[in-house]
Amino acid sequence: MSFWRVILAIICPPLAVIGKGCGSILIVFILWICGWVPGVIAALIILNNPER
Repeated sequence: MSFWRVILAIICPPLAVIGKGCGSILIVFILWICGWVPGVIAALIILNNPER
């Protein structure tokens, strides 16, 4: 997880997970619409998971 991705996850979570797939973007976007904090938390969790 790079520093710039973390900053982007705090500012605009859907943009931070753009390389993780369409499902991740959709989940983070829906949570971000419901509230800023859930979107940021979901983006940071998705970014913290290692690639398979």
